[in-house]
Amino acid sequence: MSNRFKPKFNIKKGDNVVVIAGDDKDTKKSRKVLEVFPEESRVLVEGVNIITKHTKPSARNTKGGIVKKEASIHISNVMLYDAKSGGGSKVSRTRENGKLIRVARKSGEAIK
Repeated sequence: MSNRFKPKFNIKKGDNVVVIAGDDKDTKKSRKVLEVFPEESRVLVEGVNIITKHTKPSARNTKGGIVKKEASIHISNVMLYDAKSGGGSKVSRTRENGKLIRVARKSGEAIK
C-alpha cells in the first residue's frame, strides 16, 4: 500500500466478525479479532487460518517442537458480525454528538 494515506477500516481489535471467504468460511459463526494490521490490510482472527510452526529449542522455549498458531488473513475476507440479523453486515459511519459511530447497515444497530 501507498505510504501517502493511512488506510481506514471498519474493523477494530476485539470486534466480532464472520469469515466470508477462504478455508475457514462460516457466515453464521462469529469470531473475535485479536489484532489488526492496517499497513498490510490484514487481521488476526481467533481460530482462523491455523498454521503449524516448527520451533528449535532455545533459552525461552527449552522443548521446541511443533506449535499451532493463527496466521493473519486479508481484511476483505471478514465482515463485521451483526447480532440482531445473525450474520455479517456492512458498516456505515454516522456522527452523533460530535463522535463517529459505526452502524450496521442490515439492522441499523450501533456497534459498540
